[in-house]
Amino acid sequence: MALYKPRLDHVIFQAIHKAEETIENKLDCDLLCYSGEIRIEYLNQFRDKVETLAARDEKREALGVCLTTPGGQAEAVEKMVEIIRHHYQYLYVIVPQMALSAGTIFCMAADKIYMDYASSLGPIDPQVPDKEGRFFIPALGYLDKINELIDKSRNGTITPAEFTLLEKQDLAMLRFYEQAKDLSVNLLKSWLTKYKFKDWSTHRTHNKGKPVRDEEKVKRAEEVAEILSDNNHWHSHGRMIGMKTMREEVRIEIDDFGLDDELQDAIRCYCDTLTDYLARHQIPWYISNRNTE
Repeated sequence: MALYKPRLDHVIFQAIHKAEETIENKLDCDLLCYSGEIRIEYLNQFRDKVETLAARDEKREALGVCLTTPGGQAEAVEKMVEIIRHHYQYLYVIVPQMALSAGTIFCMAADKIYMDYASSLGPIDPQVPDKEGRFFIPALGYLDKINELIDKSRNGTITPAEFTLLEKQDLAMLRFYEQAKDLSVNLLKSWLTKYKFKDWSTHRTHNKGKPVRDEEKVKRAEEVAEILSDNNHWHSHGRMIGMKTMREEVRIEIDDFGLDDELQDAIRCYCDTLTDYLARHQIPWYISNRNTE
């Protein structure tokens, strides 16, 4: 996405590009910034940026995606990952601020996830269009409420008003929401087993030192998918899950970029400076690398 940059803005982008180069050298990857919602309508531009980066003679084996997103569509995440994996052997996801909902699903497709103490992931609750297609709603939150009303109906505590709401539900739309949930969970299980757990060869806590079987990787992936898709556990679609919680409760290995001062400074300069620029210019979605402009 090319931006018009007045003379003064060149100073800003010089700092951004310098930070971008530092991150690339530190992590030995090409770097792509993605800021905004994850939507199907952005896929063509995403594809073009990845293809341009991958066509360079200096192309590295890994692509790093510096991701800042409130979420989006799981279907778009699936295609983005397919595009990246077609061109790159490895995927690193860097989360300077937040990658919520569909952004968290995207992170689970990575070989490495980079966060620091201030970074956040979120419950996996894909956004789906409402009945009229006017705006997007969290699928799991909607299904949780419907299931609550069904339980009330089953035990005879549902009110007339609640029964009227339940009666008006579109069964086809409910099934669509269920499929969105199933897709998110299945993507997590598949990607974690194939990528994040690929080098997990021996147990580190329980049965320490013993080889890890493939079925154990699948089971661990299922546990991660279950806890991240449990709204009753997190209590909020917009819950921000920090690195410490991801490590201790979800039990996912996270690389802490805060342990390297130079890397942390570069990531924050890259993300914070660009985020401020996009906010001032009211740009809701942005994807770029200095070599693709």
